[in-house]
Amino acid sequence: MRLITSSLALLALLLASGAAQAERIKDLAQVAGVRGNPLVGYGLVVGLDGSGDRTSQTPFTVQSLKTMLDQLGVSIPPGVNPQLKNVAAVAIHAELPPHAKPGQTIDITVSSIGNAGSLRGGSLLMAPLKGADGQVYAIAQGSLIVSGFGASGRDGSRISVNAPNSGNIPNGAVIERAVPGAAPGGSITLNLHEFDFTTAARIVSAIDAAFGPGRAQAVDGVTIEVAPPAGNRIAFLAQLESLEVSPGTAPSKVIVNARTGTVVMGGEVSVLPAAVSHGSLTVSVVESAQVSQPAPFGNGATVVAPQSSIEVTESGNRMFVLEGASLQAIVQAVNAVGAAPGDIVAILEALKRAGALRAELEVI
Repeated sequence: MRLITSSLALLALLLASGAAQAERIKDLAQVAGVRGNPLVGYGLVVGLDGSGDRTSQTPFTVQSLKTMLDQLGVSIPPGVNPQLKNVAAVAIHAELPPHAKPGQTIDITVSSIGNAGSLRGGSLLMAPLKGADGQVYAIAQGSLIVSGFGASGRDGSRISVNAPNSGNIPNGAVIERAVPGAAPGGSITLNLHEFDFTTAARIVSAIDAAFGPGRAQAVDGVTIEVAPPAGNRIAFLAQLESLEVSPGTAPSKVIVNARTGTVVMGGEVSVLPAAVSHGSLTVSVVESAQVSQPAPFGNGATVVAPQSSIEVTESGNRMFVLEGASLQAIVQAVNAVGAAPGDIVAILEALKRAGALRAELEVI
């Protein structure tokens, strides 16, 4: 708890002391149409040390192997079902960078889709990677790099670190087809990463100041249309993305992760004066049995009577006052009472309901 609250205090000091810094347009926006494209494929990893798919439960692995061997001229007799231990069926995914050309290489990620225990030491056989349009854009193959590992005992106990059934292959795919690009000419469209009217207006002002008035126009809080001058379009884009702009301040927002107790507050979060009382209530219920024995030579019977003991204790019930309107004041007040992450979530929700928290509260 002390570590979490100390980190929260450090975050508050950084947000309170750091003013908006100028950033390049290339860090605030991207040119429309310049983006990557996801690729996906299916393949086989071979050379595993007995940690491959159990073919009795993953028949598609055997089917894929038979199809591959048949294409290579090796025919398996009908009715023969190979019992494989060193082969695993895998899914492959990668991202095709913008303007990638045939012959270039990209990194790929390989993940088991069967019940293989580990892909360590395996090699991916040649597999096509397709885009959303069903066309093949790259061919993947290579030896896997697996960061995770696992160990198991004969009694069924098992321990693993990270995920041994997934790995990477640096430069593991060769691009075979380029994505058709938009025809050059016309206006250039910039799309901001975050919706903000202030940032859009400042970008327009920076572009007009650098290249002349009327060069840029903000369509909305995200889209900016820029009319490039006649001449080298690439040189203009290089100068455009290097312009520095001070972005608008982020909206006042508090993000709360109720599962992990993580609380992140923006620097513009403020709170009106308020008094908060938050304590820890503990209810303890103890069940016991009381035996009642009859008198000697009596005609009674032994009776067992249940007895419940309920105890209610309340500790840490302290009231504190929020006297400041800054994020630092909130953090200092919460840390002063030693509130746990769960307590911080409850306090923020109560402040929002009372109208004292001047920020949007988002619980995820």
